[in-house]
Amino acid sequence: MRRILIDLVLQLVAVVAVTLLVAVLLVVGPTRLGGSVDRIKSNLRTIAPTALVLATVLVINGVVRDVGVEMSWIIGVNVTGLILSIEGGFVGGVQSVASPPLTAYFSLIYVFGYAFLLTFPLVIYLLHDDVRPLHETVVAYGVNYGVGVVCYVLFVAYGPRNAIPDLVEPLLYTNWPQSQLLVRQVNANTNVLPSLHTSLSVTVALLAYRFRNVYPRWPPIAAWLAASVAVSTMYLGIHWGIDVLGGIALAALSVHVSGRVETDAVRDRVGDVGRHVRG
Repeated sequence: MRRILIDLVLQLVAVVAVTLLVAVLLVVGPTRLGGSVDRIKSNLRTIAPTALVLATVLVINGVVRDVGVEMSWIIGVNVTGLILSIEGGFVGGVQSVASPPLTAYFSLIYVFGYAFLLTFPLVIYLLHDDVRPLHETVVAYGVNYGVGVVCYVLFVAYGPRNAIPDLVEPLLYTNWPQSQLLVRQVNANTNVLPSLHTSLSVTVALLAYRFRNVYPRWPPIAAWLAASVAVSTMYLGIHWGIDVLGGIALAALSVHVSGRVETDAVRDRVGDVGRHVRG
């Protein structure tokens, strides 16, 4: 099993790396890559404190993922029945249009497309002169993971493939059984509300639109991928429609918070420059 998992991770890294290279050439363009080393160093120095916070949140997320299920059953509320009573067989309806090509597409989107969507903004914004898009992206990711881990502890919720297996088929695992090994490394069966796949993907799309003048080719690509990821979570039977709505709401909150944080950061940077000039 361990060998299969390592092969899957290597496959994921290889596919995403190649896709990133091609996408950078398409979205950024080879002519804008000149002098990128200096820009990368400068941007990394600027966002280092925020990146450290994000790394801390990710470590906490990993720890809570390991022990969070037990914590949830102690202090959390099981909302699976409530979600089912509200939306019923909605996800089963989504799966009613299932076909082998659609299943293959959404399986690839859920695993490879999602990984690409999360990493690509970090790469292209790191290459840009203005550090604001990169800083807001890192902050927004931190808010997503931070709020997400709290929700996963407070709410116990099984996805539709577990709650109503007679109506919803686990299409990802049926189509690609080995993917279970990969998904289990980052998620648990009771961690579905909200859908972080949705929240992070929509966050990327919203920030792509906010900074649409930076890389004009990126927003439509980000919007298509974000929509595909959101639909894939339901089509594959992993998330409820309510999880997706919760993810969209979390994305909006994350982008709002990141904008406020960046405004304060710009004010501080301007103040530092002013004090330096006066000094």
